[in-house]
Amino acid sequence: QVQLVESGGGSVQAGGSLTLSCTVSGYRYRLYCMAWFRQAPGKEREGVASIDSGTFTKYADSVKGRFTIRKDNVVNTLYLEINSLEPEDTATYYCAAENYLNCGNLFPSGGRWRLVSYWGQGTQVTVSS
Repeated sequence: QVQLVESGGGSVQAGGSLTLSCTVSGYRYRLYCMAWFRQAPGKEREGVASIDSGTFTKYADSVKGRFTIRKDNVVNTLYLEINSLEPEDTATYYCAAENYLNCGNLFPSGGRWRLVSYWGQGTQVTVSS
């Protein structure tokens, strides 16, 4: 059973930084693609960043230069480093995973988030101005 558990959310002021973590268990981590999505109240879930089974990454235009996705295969953990936070970044952030055949479901601009196989429970990020 695949399990994704996020942590690291919180309340910060605009301009601040956070690092979100997603601990993965239940599958062969190295064979999967992973991503971060977010959903603000009243809005559709959107892709933020994805990373394939290697180190190839994709980012949504709205976060390029501010967000960094990376993973540590030793401890099976995915990270999202967020800098220069803006009030518009306020949302619940979700970790997601797919096997390598369906990595496209995780692309930030793909719009295929409803097809994603595995989700974490989400962690809240609130940015005040």
